[in-house]
Amino acid sequence: MEYFVSGIDTGVGKTIASAILCEALKADYWKPVQSGDLHQSDSITVRSLVSSEVRIWPESYRLNTPASPHHSANLDGTRIELGNMVIPHSEKPLVIEGAGGLLVPLNEEQTIADLLQVWDVPVILVSKNYLGSINHTLLSIEVLQQRGIPLAGILFNGTPTPSTESVIASYSGIPVLGHIPEFSRLDGPTVQNQARSMRAQILEGLEMRHPIRPEIEKRVRVPLVS
Repeated sequence: MEYFVSGIDTGVGKTIASAILCEALKADYWKPVQSGDLHQSDSITVRSLVSSEVRIWPESYRLNTPASPHHSANLDGTRIELGNMVIPHSEKPLVIEGAGGLLVPLNEEQTIADLLQVWDVPVILVSKNYLGSINHTLLSIEVLQQRGIPLAGILFNGTPTPSTESVIASYSGIPVLGHIPEFSRLDGPTVQNQARSMRAQILEGLEMRHPIRPEIEKRVRVPLVS
């Protein structure tokens, strides 16, 4: 089973959420597109936070500029093609981390949401509490619903704001998989302990909409049509 981790905006904590999910689900990790920070990429960060049992699959695109993927690719003299991003054949569940939000452009015609429509992978949406986050979260949920993209649950990250979280849960009806707190120290033991404490809620929430099957899906993966 694969899960795609997306955010309501950039910088909302997708990478930390992905690391926690990898530990909680005993899953592998894949970041298809890395834009910038190649010497401290999201894959490197996750590797530093998870146990050795988690396999980190290599990126399909490693782009030099920290910018929107379509622009970063242009600066590198290349173009992101959906057909070049084929989901790895992991023997375990797989956590796939996206780039930014759902409508981030991958090239001149296609966004992350377009990719998800073809992949048909359930999304775990990361929301961070800030002024405007209710609107951003509900808009992201509406995009997923309008496009028929499955949404498995919401993870909240950062300083708790119960009034925000409760209204998002009430309006959307989407299971809340848990709340990731602000960490005074971010390291492997901290993330792994947090994953253990959240594991039961994450599993319960995912089972409500997209049950984790005891056997790993063996779907045939073929290149996407660009």
